Amino acid sequence: MMRRKTGLFLLLAAVAGLSGCEADRMSEKGFSLPEGNAMAGREAFVYMHCHECHTVVGEEFPAVAMADPPYVELGGKVTRVKTYGQLVTAIINPSHKLAQGYPAEQVANEGDESKMPVYNGYMTVQELIDIVAYLQPHYDVYVPQYEYRIYP
Repeated sequence: MMRRKTGLFLLLAAVAGLSGCEADRMSEKGFSLPEGNAMAGREAFVYMHCHECHTVVGEEFPAVAMADPPYVELGGKVTRVKTYGQLVTAIINPSHKLAQGYPAEQVANEGDESKMPVYNGYMTVQELIDIVAYLQPHYDVYVPQYEYRIYP
């Protein structure tokens, strides 16, 4: 009888443990890409024509004939860190979160669909990690200063 209870307990523990695996299946834990090369990332940024729609703070790119002026500025002063994961997501899933602070017609086609094409079928993983390595240092995180009124 004791053996059956122990066996039943182990079976339930195993089922409970395995059921937890499914809930964490889409977790970013353990996700890590290799280090990128910022110089190669800048080259990929130009090669992939990212500079047709984006500027990067402190950078100049070759002029693009017959292109509209760049709309979305990357880098600069931000109040939150642009994590590696956020930058990767912005590149491989541009509609996940549209750029804030810009008129909707500049960054979106219809509602929540980004104007940025999906390059997943054309961009190599190496190009992706190099572009992220290039962009990440261009963000300057600062703490905004607030004035608080002190009430007597």
